[in-house]
Amino acid sequence: MTTFKDRATNPATATDATATDATESTGAAGKYTLAEVLELLAGGRLPLRFTAYDGSSAGPPDAPLGLNLRSARGTTYLATSRGDLGLARAYIAGDLEISGVHPGDPYPLLKALADSLVFTRPPARTMVDIIRSIGIRQLRPIAPPPEEAQPRWRRVAGGFRHSKGRDAEAIHHHYDVSNTFYEWVLGPSMTYTCACYPRADASLDEAQENKYRLVFEKLRLKPGDRLLDVGCGWGGMVRYAARRGVRSIGVTLSREQTAWAQRAIAEEGLSDLAEVHYGDYRDITETGFDAVSSIGLLEHIGVRNFASYFAFLQSRLRPGGLLLNHCITRPENRTKPAAGGFIDRYVFPDGELTGSGRIISEAQDVGLEVLHEENLRQHYALTLRDWCANLVEHWDEAVAEVGLPTAKVWGLYMAGSRLGFENNGIQLHQVLLARSDARSDARSDARSDARSDARGSAGELPLRPWWTP
Repeated sequence: MTTFKDRATNPATATDATATDATESTGAAGKYTLAEVLELLAGGRLPLRFTAYDGSSAGPPDAPLGLNLRSARGTTYLATSRGDLGLARAYIAGDLEISGVHPGDPYPLLKALADSLVFTRPPARTMVDIIRSIGIRQLRPIAPPPEEAQPRWRRVAGGFRHSKGRDAEAIHHHYDVSNTFYEWVLGPSMTYTCACYPRADASLDEAQENKYRLVFEKLRLKPGDRLLDVGCGWGGMVRYAARRGVRSIGVTLSREQTAWAQRAIAEEGLSDLAEVHYGDYRDITETGFDAVSSIGLLEHIGVRNFASYFAFLQSRLRPGGLLLNHCITRPENRTKPAAGGFIDRYVFPDGELTGSGRIISEAQDVGLEVLHEENLRQHYALTLRDWCANLVEHWDEAVAEVGLPTAKVWGLYMAGSRLGFENNGIQLHQVLLARSDARSDARSDARSDARSDARGSAGELPLRPWWTP
């Protein structure tokens, strides 16, 4: 094992000292153990205990957190996959074990890695020795775990990106896992979007109910109004509005969600006011809605389709109607929208994220007026914390229902996403918009019906926000 107790602490020389010391420790053969390879790449700064199948180890012996590389296949996954994908493949396949955390919530381990581990590229000579030590055979790509979706270039067989057929398949991959599994993770609300916590100690169910209340109030809904909820999930927003006398229609591309939502609507006695249909939002023919809610759909639309998306939703609204868009974003508008390797292959195939500025610009460019915007990223971190707690509580049942690899994917994805929201790597934005055109702006327009006269255009709205935060 290579130790780094006596290394230089000057940041400018630490990496070179690391490479020099490790090279000397290998002898003339230039062979490294797997633990030494990791120390070289990490500059000797390991926040956890690492052990490997070759008998080597690194990191503090008494560290509460650990990684155990169990097989050569795991080395191949780590060495041949970019970014977080290799780590995910080795972990999901069982070739990389974690210790000190529960697989349903590996957040402490991921946080330790994010806070302390910085990989650097060693000098060329050292890289050659690393490759020789690992072995050329371990650098040849192998088949990924069966839970992994195909790479993007192979998905073309199912249609072009964000075609109706390919979108349906992407939704099926993530949302049709098992309604029973989702009930354990999401809790009674069956709501798979960011909650809004009224207090730091609020429960998950209370926070989800509060989120629906916030959306309902922002949209100024009242009994007799008509609401369209696109990407409605298990129908939470549809049922919330229907309980308050609003005629609500939801649409989802998940058959599992559709069946669950329709059953819940019937059990609550809301069938006269609420409907959930299986289908693509682009196939909705009804128009004249007082409000449209889109809660967690935009991430699946594709950035190049934003203009047509906002134009379509605007066309479903009556003049003066309101649209609330709630979605995950990046903290800036420069990064390419494609998701990272792990998220794209295991969680949201074809998912894309961009900044709130890009989203607002696209909405404005089709004629929608922006009334309000806010970032709820801290609330999403709390939501993910509570989802992970639910998964831990129901871990044995979840594994029996969906299998160990899939359960591990969910723990890793949710804990990693929580870290992303906490660190401002991703955000959650709600944007409130209005359809404002010449017909609704003209107060004297004789064609405006009573509802438009009462609520009218953005110019007739209250001067300050009308909802409780």
